[in-house]
Amino acid sequence: MNGLWPQLEPLLAKVAKPARYIGLEDGAQRPDHAPHKVAWLLAYPDTYEIGLPNQGLQILYEILNERPDAVAERTYAPWVDLEELLRARGLPLFSLDTHRPACDFDVIGFNLSAELTYTNLLNMVDLAGVPVRAADRRPEHPLIAAGGHCTYNPEPVADFLDFVVLGDGEEIVAEITEVIGAWKASGRTDGSREHVLRELAHVSGVYVPSMYECSYDGADLVAVTPRHPDVPDRVEKRTVPDLADFPYPKRQLVPLTEVVHDRLNVEVFRGCTRGCRFCQAGMITRPVRERPAEQVRTMVAEGLRRTGYDEVALTSLSTADYSGIEALVGDIVRSTDDGPPVSVSLPSLRVDAFGVGIATQLQRARRTGLTFAPEAGTWRMRQVINKLIREEDLYSAIDAAYANGWRRVKLYFLTGLPTETDDDTLGIAELARNCVELGKAHTKSPSVTVSVGGFVPKPFTPFQWFGQNTVTELRRKINLLRDDTRRNQGVQLKWHDPKATQIEGLASRGDRRLGPVIEEVWRRGGTFQEWSEKFDLELWVEAMAHHGLDLDWYVHRHRSEQEVLPWDHLSAGLHKDFLWQEWRDALAEVGLPDCRWTPCYDCGACTGYSIEHIVASATPPAGGSQGTGQDLSGRSVPVTLLGRAPEPAGSAVGS
Repeated sequence: MNGLWPQLEPLLAKVAKPARYIGLEDGAQRPDHAPHKVAWLLAYPDTYEIGLPNQGLQILYEILNERPDAVAERTYAPWVDLEELLRARGLPLFSLDTHRPACDFDVIGFNLSAELTYTNLLNMVDLAGVPVRAADRRPEHPLIAAGGHCTYNPEPVADFLDFVVLGDGEEIVAEITEVIGAWKASGRTDGSREHVLRELAHVSGVYVPSMYECSYDGADLVAVTPRHPDVPDRVEKRTVPDLADFPYPKRQLVPLTEVVHDRLNVEVFRGCTRGCRFCQAGMITRPVRERPAEQVRTMVAEGLRRTGYDEVALTSLSTADYSGIEALVGDIVRSTDDGPPVSVSLPSLRVDAFGVGIATQLQRARRTGLTFAPEAGTWRMRQVINKLIREEDLYSAIDAAYANGWRRVKLYFLTGLPTETDDDTLGIAELARNCVELGKAHTKSPSVTVSVGGFVPKPFTPFQWFGQNTVTELRRKINLLRDDTRRNQGVQLKWHDPKATQIEGLASRGDRRLGPVIEEVWRRGGTFQEWSEKFDLELWVEAMAHHGLDLDWYVHRHRSEQEVLPWDHLSAGLHKDFLWQEWRDALAEVGLPDCRWTPCYDCGACTGYSIEHIVASATPPAGGSQGTGQDLSGRSVPVTLLGRAPEPAGSAVGS
């Protein structure tokens, strides 16, 4: 028995929330380790209650444990109280399932979903007893890997990672396991650690930072080039063609303590074709792949029966866009013959896809919160960002919600967007006021919570060239909104700290020179920077100055079309010239309609992978002027034409 439980158990009485560290959840596994099996430790660089619901980690956890040549366990960032006790007693980071030391595993794989967790990654690697810099590791050390949305620009943490996975992980983990298994079978002496990393670099979708070198001309990055002729010049993301092949997680983990999103979660589709120019997730997860409706129903029914939950979230980037969503929700709500109806939560609701029909289905059960994301306060601004939602769309959705019994609605907006004016900013307050007035026709005390986040440009979006607003400017805009909403009963304003937004911007578009900065912030105690009570801007400012780097240059300046971007040697499947044209269209205030209902725009997402959008039906959204396009079967369907005309050479959707 290699577990640390006898040493850990006495410490748990001394820490907050000890249930974070005991494991034993419904759905947890206790895999049998063996010399011939590759041992994965799947890590989330935040606390248990934040990391446990992560679906990507749970999916890989099940897939790996089904393999005869692999085992997988989980770990999360210990809170500062337990970390202090572990370090004082010389105990390492451990797995949650069998409480094994992290250094006993062959791979520690991190899910990177937020840039401000980068210092937590270093802290967990160090707590595992592994050198934080990849160059200092020996063959006996675990390989340190990462996947997730942040890894589409992994350069700021490249010095600390042995390899990076781009795109969907369901298939690629098998190929990685085979490469590492062969290296492990050789006694880890077959050409040393360098050999296995070079072999991993041959796996499609795997990026090995040490196999590439960066060239600079003063402050400018000139190139990122492979060090060996057999290493690809450009690493392409991996895309799972059909979600129906991966009905995971089959046994969702049910925590013993409260976590965020504590409900059954079922992914209904992956990808998005709406083309919001600020949204990295919508760009990098293309093309759309819908899970068959019958499979969704089965996963929901079996999941609710096994977990005991009475609420299910149908997850995606825009769940109301799922084909046949109204009927699906109705079936789920009515699926329990005995007991109360199932509550259905639809995250990421688009107001132009939420109507009376969906509201009527949802109100049959306990009403969960409704959150809509107009993102911008005026139609002009929404054309810039390509969130083609008109005021009447929003008001119709809000009226339907209040009419069906909701009393509280949350609206999410961004500020600091390209070309934004004060009129656009104040338009947020005007929309909120009008929504409250609509609610008064149905309830005495309607409530609208306005949540405002500072915009951070992300890689592989049309706004990757945009110079982010300064902290001072973001504060000024938030103060405008605060002053304007103070006198409005029923409107509550919340906002994200502009200082944290600035450092998120630094990490999202930074290059490899930020590695020493991140390491210095960590060594000076800067962990849990994503938590408001722990974030410390001065640590970052001082570290940047210490390493001779200009925060303003990294965050606030516009990029040119010719500039080499730190992620240009990686590919999310999108043509760079498509993104540049979208940037130019944004500045011209030209919207681009959803490509599910138009001829192909040749963004590259479908053509690069020889797969098309996989949808259950071809029913276009309501509203807008209509043209004619084709669905996947070649049938004529209406096309909403808003803004730039599609290229005349386009053919069937997704071609």
